[in-house]
Amino acid sequence: MSVKKIKLIEPLVGKEELECISEVLSSGWLTEGQKTKEFEERVKNFVDAKYAVATTSCTTAFELALRALDVGPRDEVIVPDFTHPSTGNIVKWVGAKPILVDVDLFSYNVDPKEVEKAITKNTRCIMPVSWGGNPLNMQPLNEMKEKHNLSIIEDAACSLGAQYNGKKTGTMADITCFSFHPRKIITTGEGGMAVTDNPVYAEKLQTLKRFGMTSMNGETKFAQFGTNYKLSDILGAVGVKQMEKITRIINKRIELANYYNDLLAEVDSIRAPEKRENSKHVYQTYAAYIEKEGTRDKLIADLRKENIETQIGTYALHLQPSYERVKKIGKLERAEKLYRNLLALPMCHLMTKKDQEYVVSEIKNLIEKY
Repeated sequence: MSVKKIKLIEPLVGKEELECISEVLSSGWLTEGQKTKEFEERVKNFVDAKYAVATTSCTTAFELALRALDVGPRDEVIVPDFTHPSTGNIVKWVGAKPILVDVDLFSYNVDPKEVEKAITKNTRCIMPVSWGGNPLNMQPLNEMKEKHNLSIIEDAACSLGAQYNGKKTGTMADITCFSFHPRKIITTGEGGMAVTDNPVYAEKLQTLKRFGMTSMNGETKFAQFGTNYKLSDILGAVGVKQMEKITRIINKRIELANYYNDLLAEVDSIRAPEKRENSKHVYQTYAAYIEKEGTRDKLIADLRKENIETQIGTYALHLQPSYERVKKIGKLERAEKLYRNLLALPMCHLMTKKDQEYVVSEIKNLIEKY
């Protein structure tokens, strides 16, 4: 057994974030203010978007995005089956209907052919997920968008910093939503952000998250029914300092992923995650596919005994009780395979090559025993 615990993830936070939080506390302004605005500016500039709107979580960013696009009752929204329930939950939350479609077994992202099958006269929006930091090829989805007069909201919770064909995640959909949960590329503890190039959507996002408040003829008015999804300046301060580290964080994750790829090439019955040559995968999750059916959960339990923390990839929504009556396209077999067989490996910033070698060695030994 390893003496030290090898954790799945450990946020890279320290004195810089503490000093910035202290600055906010000393100012007396704790709600959303200048630090959160600075955080928005840094994210906006990083992804080359025109507008960025900070929120309390990625889930609330999804809600604002759907409402900004006027998605509601009787509308259908196409959602990949292989994703965290929050993606589909929020569609139900605004009164629309999630339609579940299958994903690709190798990229873990939505299969455009399945999206095409799901489009009906009631389809209003597609919500693809750039899963685990693997950027989407948005071209076929944008072609469907134009053909059927749809909108696209990208669930890029895991993909801040990813690129496809030189375009950054955050610039390829009508609205893109990021997460700052502790397992994500950067963190504010909880928090999210919606980015867009559309000024009308940006204004709606800002208005909806501030109780429906806007300026009309120089006066503050409540022009529509909104809510309170403002991100406090305390969390905004953390975000500002995290953005100063983001390039270092991403480069380290790519370095770790490349070494895992080398190590896993020598292990039978396990497949490294796919990366296309024309993409920049940021590896928020490094999820390997266990080809021996029925062994993934045993691996998680047995690796824990060796002080190695691993996790499933994510969920197949159609297998969750809350999704029993949700419309599904096809059998969703690939999503189910990924749900049952993906293994997320440790991706801590302070991991060494020796740590990675130990992780893969233990996986190899266990697989050979099963």
